[in-house]
Amino acid sequence: MIKLMIGNQKGGVGKTTTAITVARCLADRGFRTLLIDSDPQGSIAVTLRLKPEAYFADFILNQLRLPDCVVNIAERLDVLCGNRETTAMEQRIFTMYGREHVFQNAFRMYEESYDAIVVDVAPSISLLQACSMVFCQNVLIPISMDTLSVSGAGATIFSAQTIGDSVRTPIRTLALLPTIVNRRFGLTDVVMKMIEQLSDTYKIPVINAIRTDQIIGKAARAHKMIADIDPKAKALEDYDTATTSILEMLKPEALRTEPAHGQSVAV
Repeated sequence: MIKLMIGNQKGGVGKTTTAITVARCLADRGFRTLLIDSDPQGSIAVTLRLKPEAYFADFILNQLRLPDCVVNIAERLDVLCGNRETTAMEQRIFTMYGREHVFQNAFRMYEESYDAIVVDVAPSISLLQACSMVFCQNVLIPISMDTLSVSGAGATIFSAQTIGDSVRTPIRTLALLPTIVNRRFGLTDVVMKMIEQLSDTYKIPVINAIRTDQIIGKAARAHKMIADIDPKAKALEDYDTATTSILEMLKPEALRTEPAHGQSVAV
């Protein structure tokens, strides 16, 4: 199974857009995909205007069945939404034994239902982020074209290393993903060089950049995914290329997945 956490300690880097769009790209390639929002702000539900009957906190704390909590938003794509109760969930998890493994334990019995799980996390150091890292063991870091987002990426890499060491679980920063890239701006070249330096320091690959695209804002205003607004959008093309790179890096996991509903899984 493919498991991927999307995170950066800095907000406003296109993290939620990345989580939604990568999850959609995986689903469109034949992977039965679960998108999880562990952010107490509930960004995915707000972005897509979803009103589920139950949320992430209900699944973890009230032990509701996962099928009773998810919302299907596209073929082979389900969402487990977060909301303000996610904060209370985190406080409860603090009191649990083996708290970093809570997500791992909660989802274990449902892993046969999906080929891929994508987790969106809040832009902060938190227990929920630690749980997500331990659960996914693969981290994708979106980095927008400002210097603070590079600092946030560095903090995320450090957190992954520290948490992995503390729980003796290998957590891999899979790749750095430049987002909101407009080559006409001088700062873009500066930030891209900083990203390359970060890549060289930690030996983490930089994958295909996501160009600025008006369709992203249009999709957000319409509360829809990019693919449902313009299947030929340049941003969607970039995300699809990035998804190909992700699958190549996760090829052993991708090849172990079962084809969805008799379809071949494209790797």
